[in-house]
Amino acid sequence: MQSCIHTVFVVKFPSVIKMSKQLKGSLSIILATVIWGSTFVAQSVGVDYMGPFTFLSLRCFLAVAMLLAVLFLRNRKEFVKIIADPRLWKAGIPCGVALFAATALQQIGLIYTTAGKGGFITTMYIIMVPILGLFLKRKPPKMVGLSVVIAAVGLYLISGAGFTAINIGDVLMLLCAVAFAVQILIMDRVAGELNSMALNMSQALVCAVISGICALIFDSTTWQGILDCWFPLCWAGIMSMGIAYTLQIVGQKAIEPTTASLLMSFESVFAAISGWLLLSESFTLTEGIGCVLVFAAIMLTQIPVKDKK
Repeated sequence: MQSCIHTVFVVKFPSVIKMSKQLKGSLSIILATVIWGSTFVAQSVGVDYMGPFTFLSLRCFLAVAMLLAVLFLRNRKEFVKIIADPRLWKAGIPCGVALFAATALQQIGLIYTTAGKGGFITTMYIIMVPILGLFLKRKPPKMVGLSVVIAAVGLYLISGAGFTAINIGDVLMLLCAVAFAVQILIMDRVAGELNSMALNMSQALVCAVISGICALIFDSTTWQGILDCWFPLCWAGIMSMGIAYTLQIVGQKAIEPTTASLLMSFESVFAAISGWLLLSESFTLTEGIGCVLVFAAIMLTQIPVKDKK
């Protein structure tokens, strides 16, 4: 009897099943943005103690160690099979390269531009994703176009960015947005049925190795600086790189990339709130209006639109 009811439910109400999967994906990405938003505080503290490439490399290695440990505990019998799967590395290498490009450009760009302008330009991946997606013949859902415009206005108000002039930092941030858009689109194409934690581990390892090589060439960091920064480093490595990016992969398996990028822009809202709560940064009425607009844009994407047929 139960199986009959289940069969009828799936046949008669497939939209309920689909909506449930999309809701799970949306919540996964929103939870990731909460972690990413608070990580801006950890990053701003971390670069006071070490070079940008060193910070990036160490946070990625911490994520790899944590993810490998969890994978082993959860899949002891199939651990080697999961890690040695060539599909995993075929997917993880391009994702890791794109992730390194995005995070490195962001960190270097912040040297030359303000955090407000940098944050706004970075989140322009919400526009880059649908534009690049058109070249891949992927059309975004109907409501997403309007949502992107509303979110862009909201992000501008949150950042407090004033564009009286464009400098090299702004250009680097724009390239960072493109790199993040590429990473989101690659993840959408390669995630498939791969283990989410394993895929995140592979991209984090690629990012860690590349940034580690760059750290040896460009950075000068002391062991004392690393020890003094252990908490921000652990937060950025375990919580942000380890958990949040895994949640991104879980979410993108259920949501198309343009909607996913729009949900990820909620990171700016939590970054502003975290800076206000933890670093005593100002939080103005304009920024509050911006947060409301971003939230409204995200809610708009969750409204189901019926096809004409």
